[in-house]
Amino acid sequence: MDNLVHGRTVVYNVNYHIVWSTKYRKPVLVGNTEKALRDIFINIARDKEFIIKRMEIMPDHVHIFASAHPKMSSSYIFKMLKGISGRKLLMIYPNLKKSLYRGHLWNPSTYVETIGHISEDTIKRYIEDQKKK
Repeated sequence: MDNLVHGRTVVYNVNYHIVWSTKYRKPVLVGNTEKALRDIFINIARDKEFIIKRMEIMPDHVHIFASAHPKMSSSYIFKMLKGISGRKLLMIYPNLKKSLYRGHLWNPSTYVETIGHISEDTIKRYIEDQKKK
């Protein structure tokens, strides 16, 4: 019950595990690119009013564990994260386009699952353990 968020007219615990990859799984999310992407994601979440509880940026894919108000759809969250981050990251690192097919950073496919409070710790551990593999 500690995970409940109290809004003006609603109490909720809505969480999503969202995963997507770079185009053709190119391992370009490393070093300064990874750090910049992390900052971009944090700013997007703040601006769009959802919470990133955990994130892991792998060289070729991203895991996000996000919580949002029930009025906000999962598709909105990943569209904002993918669309804004792709544009901003390519503006910061224009040479990145050379290693990507047609200059597209993200694969158009996305995996999304809803998370209840029972499996939340499992998902957090899974995301945190990604870099240990």
